[in-house]
Amino acid sequence: MRILSPSAGRSVTGDSNSTAPVHGGGEWRAFERAALPHLDSVYRLAFRLTGDAVAAEDLTQETFLKALKAFGSLRDAGRVRPWLFQILSRLVTDRHRVAGREVSLDDGGDIDRFSLYDRVADEDPFPYADRLHEDFLERFHDEEVRQALQSLPEAYRMPLVLLYTEELSYRELAEVLGCPVGTVMSRLHRGRKLIEHALWNCARRRGWVRDWKP
Repeated sequence: MRILSPSAGRSVTGDSNSTAPVHGGGEWRAFERAALPHLDSVYRLAFRLTGDAVAAEDLTQETFLKALKAFGSLRDAGRVRPWLFQILSRLVTDRHRVAGREVSLDDGGDIDRFSLYDRVADEDPFPYADRLHEDFLERFHDEEVRQALQSLPEAYRMPLVLLYTEELSYRELAEVLGCPVGTVMSRLHRGRKLIEHALWNCARRRGWVRDWKP
């Protein structure tokens, strides 16, 4: 992935086939100072949202291309990081919409009442553990946790990733996602429950616990 200056005669993405207009040197330098320090953060977020390095690189390039085109409309350069995340989030959502992967936010049934903590306490899979809940979670491999995260609908995965990896505040999350703070909190709650449920199912597949019925 390359981010080139206008002096190279090509677009901000370094794509020779791009028809993006070349910006003046002054505007490029302002954009470079404000936006390029966040390149790694944007790529990291794109990768965590897609789980695919190639897709993450494509999304990062497209994010910075769109950001360069719209840079003149950004009023506060100090808010550039959430602004870039906002552009990325819209691109990811658009890709999922085109691919037909959107999931209704009303889906989930009784998931909000699911409690991994209560399930583990009732099942007691490690009866001699001093920290039952923590010991249970520590048994999962990193890849299993990533798979649980990737299984979430985008509306729930994105706020979780932004909160825990980029440490955005609720206000910044609302700005990035374009929704009220209350909606952000609701999606975070549902996202955590979905991950807990996915990990519980993983534990069942690995034979740690029995099928549990209320």
